[in-house]
Amino acid sequence: MIHTALDAGINLIDTADVYSRGESEEIVGKALKGRRDDVVLATKFALPMGADANQRGGSPRWIKRAIEDSLRRLGTDYIDLYQMHRPDPDTDIDETLAALSDLVHSGKVRAIGSSTFPAELIVEAQWAAEKGGHHRFRTEQPRYSILSRTIEGGVLPTAQRHGMGVLTYGPLSGDWLSGRADPTRGHRAAAVPQAFDLSIPANQVRLEAVQRLTKLAADVGMPLAHMATAFVLSHPAVASVLIGPRTPEQLDDLLAGAGVELSEDVLDAIDEIVPPGTEVNAADNYLAASPAIGDKRLRRR
Repeated sequence: MIHTALDAGINLIDTADVYSRGESEEIVGKALKGRRDDVVLATKFALPMGADANQRGGSPRWIKRAIEDSLRRLGTDYIDLYQMHRPDPDTDIDETLAALSDLVHSGKVRAIGSSTFPAELIVEAQWAAEKGGHHRFRTEQPRYSILSRTIEGGVLPTAQRHGMGVLTYGPLSGDWLSGRADPTRGHRAAAVPQAFDLSIPANQVRLEAVQRLTKLAADVGMPLAHMATAFVLSHPAVASVLIGPRTPEQLDDLLAGAGVELSEDVLDAIDEIVPPGTEVNAADNYLAASPAIGDKRLRRR
């Protein structure tokens, strides 16, 4: 899969330490032997890698250990893009950026980025970097698709203002936009049944939107998956669309649509089906939730 992608011209591989508890990094490392210089290699830290509270987050202590573990698993001596997988409300962002800057100075990391940060935390991190004289986050990796457009209102404009590259993931919205005849049946539906259960009103709304999008794609003569990926790339803030094909056939299909560009008429038609800045299903919004929302003790005296 990785060699096919590289041979087709893909030059960015994105993974994370938490994916299968390090196994993904090990697989990527083996696949890139002899081809390391051909790719921008990106990985992430911060999500839990064990039951110990110290095996997660953005503390300098954990960052120093996490980078060494990732370098070992990936079989490389440097990471092109090291990303903070989620915000850490328990660690001052200044401390995190200072530790990440040390990695850049040492040559173990070339650039740093964030993932699923809301707009206000993107701004805070940029401000802290400038104030503290640290390296700043150069990229943001959010979820983005036709069905999941919340980031258009804040995250994408903020990234543009700060000159950040945006690497989006989930262009097929968890298989809903893959073009499958029945999107409620398949690998994803079996793994996450609640996301496809049509007895849930939001999923019924999502199915209706997919049916309209499928017709639109057919009318303009392209597979739905190609239209979905091209839609994400059409936003001027987006630098790269991360794809996650499960089979060689899925990879080949997505590669075939890499050069598709959507006309203004098609983009307008998509806006009519799913208005800009909205989520068809609120559960699709993967932006990191504020602790003030999740912990009631933070909202009461």
